[in-house]
Amino acid sequence: MKRITWDQYFMAQSHLLALRSTCTRLAVGATIVRDKRIIAGGYNGSIAGGAHCIDEGCYVIDGHCVRTIHAEMNAILQCAKFGVPTEGAEMYVTHFPCLHCCKAIIQSGIRAVYYAKDYKNHPYALELFEQAEVHVQQVPFDQKILSLLQK
Repeated sequence: MKRITWDQYFMAQSHLLALRSTCTRLAVGATIVRDKRIIAGGYNGSIAGGAHCIDEGCYVIDGHCVRTIHAEMNAILQCAKFGVPTEGAEMYVTHFPCLHCCKAIIQSGIRAVYYAKDYKNHPYALELFEQAEVHVQQVPFDQKILSLLQK
C-alpha cells in the first residue's frame, strides 16, 4: 500500500474539518501543523452557542456573511485559547485565505500556507504574504484520497 504525502494528509484533514462547516455559501477547513503534527483545526461557522447559517440563513452585509468566523481564524483562535504557539507553524486550508485571514496568519507567525483551491485570491493578500516571507503554495487535493477503497 502506498502512503499519501504529508501535504495530502494534512489537506485531507482540512477537507474533513470543512464537513463541520455551518456556512451554506462555502465550506472551508483549516489545519495548523508544526513539525508534522497537527496542533489545531478550524472550520467556518458561528460563534460558540450562536445561531448558524444552516439554521437561520446567512447574515449578509456588503456581500459578506458576518455570522461566521472563518476557518483560518477559528484554528488560530483555538491555539490562543489553549496556549499553543503558532510561531513557525504551517497552515493547510481548503481555499485561498481572504485578506483578513491573510493578515491574521502573518501576525500569528505562521510561516507557510498550503491551499487546495483558488478562491477570490486577493492580490494584496499575495503581496502581504510575500512581504512577510510566508511561503504560499497551492496543493491540489484529490478527493479519492478520502476513499477507503484505495489499493
